[in-house]
Amino acid sequence: MRILLSNDDGIHAPGLKALYRELKKLGEVWVVAPLEEQSATGHSLTIHKPLRILKMDQPRCFGVSGSPADCVYLGIREVMKLKPDVVVSGINRGANLGQDVYYSGTVSAAREASIFGFPSLAVSLDVSFTRSRTEELLHYETAAKYAMKVLRAGYHLRVPPYSFLNLNVPDVSLSKVKGLEMTRQGFRYYTGSILRRKDHRGRDYYWVGGKYRGYREEDGSDCAAVAAGYASLTPMKLDSTDLEVLLSPQNTAPFSSKKIKRRVAL
Repeated sequence: MRILLSNDDGIHAPGLKALYRELKKLGEVWVVAPLEEQSATGHSLTIHKPLRILKMDQPRCFGVSGSPADCVYLGIREVMKLKPDVVVSGINRGANLGQDVYYSGTVSAAREASIFGFPSLAVSLDVSFTRSRTEELLHYETAAKYAMKVLRAGYHLRVPPYSFLNLNVPDVSLSKVKGLEMTRQGFRYYTGSILRRKDHRGRDYYWVGGKYRGYREEDGSDCAAVAAGYASLTPMKLDSTDLEVLLSPQNTAPFSSKKIKRRVAL
């Protein structure tokens, strides 16, 4: 198996290294990851400045001066000589649940691979940010083992083209994870607070990003599964059309011309 590995925490992140150690058991691993941390960069491509690809000391390992999506784009089109069988992104330091997936560089790397038509998997560890812990105490190995379970079971081959998988794993030892649940995307609550500060010249600057305040309690969601101690595997797709609204007859009239309404009726 040929695997392209990326992340958003950077080429030297411990989560990437833990995942690399496991993925090597499956075959040939190519690492193309950001040179610096790119958390919460979303699905961005760098088009207004040049990108650099730096060869690292380890074989088939490259750092890119850009976003996670840049890394996958360059990894597939420039770095790897042959196409990957699967693209894996992670392990992210922190969960990517609910609407987090729209901000996450980790998930965006997997999404970029799906745009190219390759099976892909995003992997995240549900790290608590309310208590301080060193990297050595985080259970990256648990998330890596569950990523291996997913790949060995062939889940990445069961999703249709232009879809991908999002895996979130509790930050506990492997034996304490209750199992793997197939889930749907949930919803998380944040304060949305903004911190305003002044620089040394008296000008305002801002920190955005509020504190986590819990999740919408819905059975079958990724948030509920991880909170209950399960690893959550959510199939996601590029097409985010709300089909319920689109196909609802009472909702077509306000937005459609008569010509379009006739097409809907057919």
